[in-house]
This record gives sequence, C-alpha cells and structure tokens, in this order.
Amino acid sequence: MNSGDTAWILVATALVMLMTPGVGLFYAGMVRRKNAIAMITLSIICLIVVGIQWVVYAYSLAFGNDVAGFIGDLSYFMLNNVGLEPAKGMTIPHILFMIYQMMFAVITLAIITSAVAERVKVSAFIVFGILWITFVYAPFAHWLWGNGWLAKIGALDFAGGMVVHVSSGFGALALALVIGKRMGFGEYSMEPHNIPMTLLGGALLWFGWFGFNGGSALAANGLAANAIVVTFVASCVAGAVWMIVSWMRGKPGSLSIISGVIAGLAAITPAAGFVDVKGAIAIGLVAGILCYIALDFRVRKGIDESLDAWAIHGIGGTWGSLAVGLFATKAVNDYAGLLYGNVALLKAQIIAVVATVIYAFVVTFILAKIVDVVMGLRVSHEEEYVGLDISQHGEVAYS
Repeated sequence: MNSGDTAWILVATALVMLMTPGVGLFYAGMVRRKNAIAMITLSIICLIVVGIQWVVYAYSLAFGNDVAGFIGDLSYFMLNNVGLEPAKGMTIPHILFMIYQMMFAVITLAIITSAVAERVKVSAFIVFGILWITFVYAPFAHWLWGNGWLAKIGALDFAGGMVVHVSSGFGALALALVIGKRMGFGEYSMEPHNIPMTLLGGALLWFGWFGFNGGSALAANGLAANAIVVTFVASCVAGAVWMIVSWMRGKPGSLSIISGVIAGLAAITPAAGFVDVKGAIAIGLVAGILCYIALDFRVRKGIDESLDAWAIHGIGGTWGSLAVGLFATKAVNDYAGLLYGNVALLKAQIIAVVATVIYAFVVTFILAKIVDVVMGLRVSHEEEYVGLDISQHGEVAYS
C-alpha cells in the first residue's frame, strides 16, 4: 500500500464523479428551457442506478476472472473479495480501484443521454441504462482492462477512448436512430436556452478530466503527470481549431470553442499514458478537424443525435485510439507506435477500434429496440410538447 498513490486516486475519483453532473449541465444548457431539469436529472439518475448496479454485479463482469476473453465471472458479486488490501499489482486498496472504475461507467452512460434529449421516458431510460451497462460497457471494460481478448492481442486504452468514448458515441448514434427525431426537428429553431450553463458544465468536465486521465496511472507518479500535461495540451489545440473555424464562418462562438475542447479531451483519453507533448499536439489538431467535420455531417444529414456525443466522443475516441498506434513512445511508457518502428501496435488498435465501433452500435441498437417495443422509449406528443421538466418531473426550471 502506498499512501501517496491512495490519496491521489481518492482525489481522482472525486474529480471523475464531478464530471457526471458536469455532463448534465453541459447538455442542459443546449436544450430548450422546458427540458433543462430533465437533462440534469438524467445524469444524476446515472450516478444512482449505475452506482448500485456496479456494486452488485457489473464490476465483477468487467474485472472478474476472465471467461473466454469476453466477460468477467461473478467472483466479485456484491463486492465479495473486494477489500481494503491492495488489488493485485497495485498500490491502492481494491475497493478504491472499484469505485474509481465505477465513475467511468457512470459518465459513459451519462454521455449517451445526448441521444434522447427532450423526448425520453425516465422509466425507459433506466431500463435501457441497466441493460447497456451489462451488455455493452462491462464487456468493453473487460476486453481492454480486465485481461479480455483485446488486451491479449496487445490493444491499449489508457483511460477510456474505446471503453468510454467510442462506446458512448456510437451507442448514442444507434439510440438516436431508434428513438427518432424530436417533434419539429429541422422545421423550427431549437436554440440552446442557456449557453453559460453549458460553458460551466464544459469547464467542470475539463477540470474533472485531470482525474479521468491522470488518475488512470493508478499512482502519483510521472506517468500521471504526463497524462495531465498532454490532456491539457490536446484539449487546447482542438479548442483552438474549433475557435478558428468558427471565426472564419463569422464569430468565434463559445459553444464551438468548448465543444472543440471536449473533442480534444475525448481524443487524448486513450493515448494520455502513451504519448508525449508532440503526439498530443498532433492528436488535438486532427481531433479538432475530424470532430468538426463529423458534426457538420450530422447536421447536414438531419440526424437528431441531439447534443453530438457521436461527433465529439465517438469520432474523437476513434481517432485517439488509432493515434495510440501511431504516436505511442517508449519515452513515456513501454510501448512504441508506428512512428517509432512498431507496426504491430497500430494493427492491434485498428482491430480494437473496428470491434468496439461495430459492437457498440449493433448491440445498443438491439437493446434500444427491445426497450422501445416492450415499454416505449419516448414520451407522448403531448408530454414532449409541454416539456419533460413538467411531464416527467412535475417541476419547472424557471418560474
């Protein structure tokens, strides 16, 4: 046991927990005022539901003993064998590692709420969320972090590029296609009702991301410091790209700037423990361009993935995961990418990205269809018209 490592991961856990209400604020500012409470509440519900689910069985599915490379067993059911002693190969209590990983599962589900903004039934989302963590998130976490099949072929994901961002981004796209467009989408304006709220949520995400990526070193050491530095650099570069493009189109919009920052954060997440500052600059630059193109494509195609989890998290996480195979350097960690003479890592990353994209989209689509057929995913037209704050929660954000 190392007290310094333990103290840092305790702080990192709190930082990542703060990111989930940050997602709620980020999304709430971008919807209409009649749905502000609903968006924040969905993030809080994610904390509650996944928190219980993770303790009961989901942590065991993700990190239990390997079963055929696909999933963990139930050796940690109800936190059996998860105690105060260090986890194997770590210097922090096993129970601390468990709750740190819980916060990753929570925010991944919260990101997906982008796809159902202003039209989902709370009850249906809870059922969908439980199924999604069980059949999508837990397998991904096991494949890459629990000695599953992708880890065995050499694929790397430092802090969740595939486990968190690819899964939530492409899952959000599938969910949006199932639930359908909001009433009036493309016919009349659906402008953000409170941009300062979104900026505040984005700032909380930026702040919490230091725990997200820096904490993934699982120690208070140089690797954690490198992860924090490259995280900030990549996010600044991507944010600058979006600011410049927005400026070229008229004025440097604040929503564009903060969205670019989040795109850079998503892209650097899988690579933060493997690349240096030069790699971070390249990752942020390309992420800024690719995610902007993806968002523009989504708008032009009329896809109502309302708050752009796919364009920002899905595409950003995909690029960042591939970038590990390009820019990983032994100057930071024990891995080298293509630019340092190792093509095998890039091959492993390509296989992992293709597998996670396909699995996340297909399984999410199936789960959403099942929930929609059994209980209906979206509210009635009348409830959607008056807004989810009133129809789902009996409250109003502004009197």
